[in-house]
Amino acid sequence: MSTAAPAASAGTVLADLLPASSASRARLRDAALIAGGAALTGLAAQLSVPVPGSPVPVTGQTFAALLVGTALGARRGFASLLLYAVAGVAGLPWFADGSSGWSMPSFGYILGMLAASAAVGALARRGGDRTVLRMAGVMVLGSAVIYAVGVPYLAHSAHLSASQAVSLGLRPYLLGDALKAALAMGALPATWRLVGRSS
Repeated sequence: MSTAAPAASAGTVLADLLPASSASRARLRDAALIAGGAALTGLAAQLSVPVPGSPVPVTGQTFAALLVGTALGARRGFASLLLYAVAGVAGLPWFADGSSGWSMPSFGYILGMLAASAAVGALARRGGDRTVLRMAGVMVLGSAVIYAVGVPYLAHSAHLSASQAVSLGLRPYLLGDALKAALAMGALPATWRLVGRSS
């Protein structure tokens, strides 16, 4: 039975368009996509800018995590971010600023990325990445999921009040998140348009 890439139809994410001629090759493709998504997130995490007074830097990590989830779909996106998290906890220095382990106050954001990658991947499979407006909603939801886990974790681990955690772990990042969302809003729908023209 052939598992060639499906047409760009409803229920399809970008990764589904990569051809695989057999079930075993599809599994290899998926494994490569999962590993590649984890590596991309680790590389993006090294684009790090410290925020004065906050233990959480601005990084490219959240953008990469949401992009991976959207492009790969919920299952592969979650697996990719899980690989990223497990490898970092095990000692691979690819969290922000080349760090590893789980004891840093910002680790909650990594846990949030796991949930967010699955959420945005599920929305992408329903066409959430096909238009600019839909993609904006996907990015807002994905970012909200990351903060919903990361900010309370920061408050607990750094012994902050809720308002302090919001001031240090949410507000300084909203402008950067808006810029990341704008990039995704342009990139993914444009990719789908290109795919539509070539199919």
